[in-house]
Amino acid sequence: MIRTIIVAILILFYLVISIPLMFIFWLLEEFTPKAKWWYQVIGMQAMKTLLFASGVKLTVKGRDKIPTDTAVLFVGNHQSYFDVIIGYALMKRQTGFVAKKSLKKIPVLSWNMAYMNCLFIDRENMRQGVKTIMQAAELAKNGTSIFIFPEGTRNKSGDETNLAPFHDGSFKVSQRGKVPIVPVTFNNSESIFEKHIPKIISSKVVVEFGDPVNWDDMDKATQKHVGEHFRGIILETLLKNQELTA
Repeated sequence: MIRTIIVAILILFYLVISIPLMFIFWLLEEFTPKAKWWYQVIGMQAMKTLLFASGVKLTVKGRDKIPTDTAVLFVGNHQSYFDVIIGYALMKRQTGFVAKKSLKKIPVLSWNMAYMNCLFIDRENMRQGVKTIMQAAELAKNGTSIFIFPEGTRNKSGDETNLAPFHDGSFKVSQRGKVPIVPVTFNNSESIFEKHIPKIISSKVVVEFGDPVNWDDMDKATQKHVGEHFRGIILETLLKNQELTA
């Protein structure tokens, strides 16, 4: 439990100091457009510290495939809260995550997320969901990468290969924002916390970034079933990397 307590203290410390930091960087926006990116860099270092404190043994594959000259739509499987922490720690440019609407009710955390261009989606309200996806597409068009979990919720089945269907609407960010899609596969991230709540346990985690795919380079059949297509890519990668977490 000592590791769990240390991580909880670090999270609380980060949230407390983030309040004055957000104000400082908000003022800096008047002088430089890079202020939000600098704030995210601080957040990324905080995420790396959390991973170290959690004892996560991280193997990263394919990070060199992430385009550096354009924003990207990252699409990944989702089995742990740590997916977001790991994802943020590995980003190369300003990136906003699409998160569930309920997180918007958490003070300080939601302020941090909103300042870093995260968007809150209501999966039960189709009209609002579409509006959020269009906002994400606009951010992507203007240079902010978007990270989304097309399953719409965490996989709680206990079997990481039991992926829910990927919502096709999530991929509209690529189509409307004119940015490539990069599949991201998380292996064994649920072993850090979700498999034995409330304890945090040192775990081997593998993250693999796949080849970027432009919307216009896909044929019509693939575009029509784009969620199924990328679900297949991620499932194949999950199966391939399972031996690395044994």
